Amino acid sequence: MLVNGKWTTDWQPVQKADEQGRFVRQVSSFRNWITPDGSAGPTGTGGFRAEAGRYRLYVALICPWASRTLIARQLKGLAGLIPVTVLNPTLGAQGWEFGGYPGAQDDPLFGSTYLHEVYSRADADFTGRATVPVLWDMKQEVMVNNESADILRMFDTAFEGLVPSEHRLYPADLADRIDALNTRIYDLLNNGVYKAGFASSQAAYDEANEGVFALLDELEGMLTGDFLFGDRLTETDIRTFVTLIRFDAAYHGLFKTNRRQIADYPRLQAYMERILRLPGVRETVNMDHITRGYYSIKALNPKGIRPAGPAHIEALLA
Repeated sequence: MLVNGKWTTDWQPVQKADEQGRFVRQVSSFRNWITPDGSAGPTGTGGFRAEAGRYRLYVALICPWASRTLIARQLKGLAGLIPVTVLNPTLGAQGWEFGGYPGAQDDPLFGSTYLHEVYSRADADFTGRATVPVLWDMKQEVMVNNESADILRMFDTAFEGLVPSEHRLYPADLADRIDALNTRIYDLLNNGVYKAGFASSQAAYDEANEGVFALLDELEGMLTGDFLFGDRLTETDIRTFVTLIRFDAAYHGLFKTNRRQIADYPRLQAYMERILRLPGVRETVNMDHITRGYYSIKALNPKGIRPAGPAHIEALLA
């Protein structure tokens, strides 16, 4: 990780745990917002006006948080406005790396070898992990935001003047319900699989694992329409999908959340397939990067052996 802008120690999947052995995720540090007129958003400072070709998105296709932003970029028609750089799926000793793997790209802005160099460029005194996604302002050469939840929402509305859209991922009339369900989905499912996989005590694993499947059971029961809030796709569906599509191939085995697969939930399976077929979503899913990345985590898989399949996911993506 970085300490005062300098790389100090090899990358480790767990940087912090609480007294009970629960995995604790790092809080995002860069929280500025792109807005239609450049005014300040809910957090951070102003000066980030929505403009075509001004911003670049750094992502890793293994990462569900980064994939949230990729899906929103596709669904909101922003692919022509915001270029993307895809990192190597393997997390090495210095974390996320550029190039060196099929589908991974070099850093087109600074020729960086590692993402942590981009962080040090953004803040010479930064201390923490270099995470994806990163939204970078190529005009001012500063990092706008590295919080996927923020980026998801700014993609929903900030560029309306350039690419109008009638569809809202965060509609005002559902805002309270979205916020409430997002919180539970994040804690029990999105981050829940990580809390199970990176637990450092049996009690912490048991607690996380129970939460994962309690939430999956609940979602299976509430899916009576096409999406979680009826016939309208919202950001909550995107947040849910990115975990579901990785579940059977990665979390079920590597993270030991193996009580059931998503394939065992008929409604969730159909729901996942429905979202996957939306225009542009399939382009954000690269199962080779996903399995290569997760099974390269030496703390969980020291030999780096990647399992074949599962066949039903391969068939679905094909």
